[in-house]
Amino acid sequence: MEKKRGKRIYSPTKQKILLLLATGVALGLRKSTIGQQVKIIQRAAKEWAGINRHYLYRCLREFYDDRLVEYDENDDGNIKIVLSEQGKKRVLRFKIDQLTLPKLPHWDNQWRVVLYDIPEKKKPAREALREKLKELGFYEWQKSVFIYPFPCRDEIDFLVEFFEIRSYVRYAELNHPTNETELKLQFEL
Repeated sequence: MEKKRGKRIYSPTKQKILLLLATGVALGLRKSTIGQQVKIIQRAAKEWAGINRHYLYRCLREFYDDRLVEYDENDDGNIKIVLSEQGKKRVLRFKIDQLTLPKLPHWDNQWRVVLYDIPEKKKPAREALREKLKELGFYEWQKSVFIYPFPCRDEIDFLVEFFEIRSYVRYAELNHPTNETELKLQFEL
């Protein structure tokens, strides 16, 4: 397993386990013999079926050590595994890394504009947003103003929530900007 700046980099299977926990697909383990635990896992949601049980146990121990999951034990001895707050943030990180924007077959003649004025105290968030917008295919129209031709409001809402900069970012849609020909060339429309 690799580490990046002190944080573990998780394999796709480990990411899947965390994402399944995040979406509410419960994993219940009982304090009992391995055989009984295997039966419980076999009855679990079919999403878990493709994950080797020994690997799953190792991953859960690793997640617990990294404080990504917590165990809740019920009175009847059942153990419920849930994401911790830190685990929820890690899942968001996976989602932001996989975020893409749509490119529809037909353009609706609308431009999507993201404008921001993020203060210096939030400079890391500002830089991260700028880089993510470029990575997603936005064109930097002016400093702190990015433009994209296809619907992307949900994705922008996700980004501003993730970076905690809602009050500094604006989203708008517009028709016929003055340099539209340049923009159409930029996006090959």
